[in-house]
Amino acid sequence: MSNNDLDDIFQEDWSEDHRSGVIAVVGRPNVGKSTLINRILGQKIAIVTDKPQTTRKQQLGIYTEEKGQILFIDTPGLHKPHHKLGEFMVEAAEHAIKDADLILWVLDASMPLQEGDKHIAETLERLHGENPVVLALNKSDVVTPNLDDNAHLALINHINAPHVSGLQGTGVPELTQYLLEQLPHGPRYYPADQVSEVNMRFIAAEVIREKIILNTEQEVPHAVAIEIDEYKERADGVVYISAIIHVERDSQKGIIIGKSGEMIKTLGSEARAELESMLETRVFLDLHVKLLKNWRSDPDLMKRLGYRQPRSEKRTDGR
Repeated sequence: MSNNDLDDIFQEDWSEDHRSGVIAVVGRPNVGKSTLINRILGQKIAIVTDKPQTTRKQQLGIYTEEKGQILFIDTPGLHKPHHKLGEFMVEAAEHAIKDADLILWVLDASMPLQEGDKHIAETLERLHGENPVVLALNKSDVVTPNLDDNAHLALINHINAPHVSGLQGTGVPELTQYLLEQLPHGPRYYPADQVSEVNMRFIAAEVIREKIILNTEQEVPHAVAIEIDEYKERADGVVYISAIIHVERDSQKGIIIGKSGEMIKTLGSEARAELESMLETRVFLDLHVKLLKNWRSDPDLMKRLGYRQPRSEKRTDGR
């Protein structure tokens, strides 16, 4: 395809001052990356919980306004992996860092800096190349004076970075405009009304996984993988979704099902309600729990469940 062809494709959205590009959002697990992206986009595209390593795959969030378009990559939290799934998550995050036009590093302003932050700093130093890194202090709404932690407050106040709250929205518009101004001039890659690339099968699986994370404890949330067995829009308008909840041990299967099936009923009810709100129609959700031993350490099983090696997706403008 020639440059003239590309100019024709992007012509209606192109102007001299229009900016666009990819921003990789990185940070320790549970610093609020997904909450911040959801807030910027004005709707939920990524599941949010108070447990670390909720995000497992790169998720694209598309922010569009008249002056430009930002493609946010919500990356899994950078951490030191303990199994193949962890390695996959770290590789996905590092892949996004190398391909991005800009990196947004999100720190948790409500907590002292940790060893994981040093690990991220070293990772960014190794990978980001010439691409700029923007630091943002999230959860600024929950920072309170603490006589035992004056050093932390002094450090947070000293850092020259935007203070934002992904939960409350404070400072988010200003951060978004600043990020847009740092991107190179370029075309609009997606329609103005599109906010993500993921399809409803993926979203349904993530919603179910979110409810499991919120309702269970310890190792169970991390040992779960969701497989959408069937997704069908019926003639009567009802969306039928059959999903398999894979776990690694029999004890985890018992927890997901619960006494007299109460837990799986709760999971199904909560997931169905959210999916019906998203789809604006009735949903019939059929959940099944199956044992898939040690899937997080088996590359073939991980591939079957959709955890494939990240691959470089070069943009058509060559940037």
